[in-house]
Amino acid sequence: MKAILHIDSSARPDSSQETRFGSHTRRLTRRFMTEWRKRNPSDQTIYRDVGATPPQPVTGGWIHAAFTPPEQREPWMKDVLAESDALVDELLSADVIVVGAPMYNFGMPAQFKAYIDNIVRVGRTFGFDRNREGVPYWPMVTGGKTLVILSARGDYGYDPDQRLAHMNHVEPGIVTPFAYIGITDVHRVAIEYDEFADDRLQNSIAAAERAVDSLVRNLAGAHMAA
Repeated sequence: MKAILHIDSSARPDSSQETRFGSHTRRLTRRFMTEWRKRNPSDQTIYRDVGATPPQPVTGGWIHAAFTPPEQREPWMKDVLAESDALVDELLSADVIVVGAPMYNFGMPAQFKAYIDNIVRVGRTFGFDRNREGVPYWPMVTGGKTLVILSARGDYGYDPDQRLAHMNHVEPGIVTPFAYIGITDVHRVAIEYDEFADDRLQNSIAAAERAVDSLVRNLAGAHMAA
């Protein structure tokens, strides 16, 4: 049995399948999870809606607490890190992480950036030793986890080698910190043309849904065999 961590970060509460101005990323993550459950109904699902309930942003106190050795932490430090600890525990327990991350002004939503800042934790998801030879940092997340990024964009041409690739800071902004902590098996699907609201959008939605279905078939089979 596998564990799937499903994270939504869109500020829009509904799926575009339900309402005209709903979230395309919620549409894709729900489709992914529905198709996954058809193939692996006994798998555990962990759901986190950071779009509706964002994690607390990192503060000076958070940084002080995180970089204090656990055995030296005062009670207030443990309180400050409680939410981060819960998010890290969820991440570590998952085999597949499915993230719905729309493009907001060329980057990910602030809500999901707050999530990343909470799970990139010294001593928990990455190590640091200033006396270590070579690179003093190393990833601590092991176990062959898979990251799936399901995005949506108002314009088009944001994929690698396309017209606006240099302006896409969503997937690169997610892939880099996840790789830093040790999660490097990454898959991506995106809907484009949202602002055009014409046949191009409908065709992009249909293509993304087919890509999600294909991705589930491949990943679900691979994880069943693992």
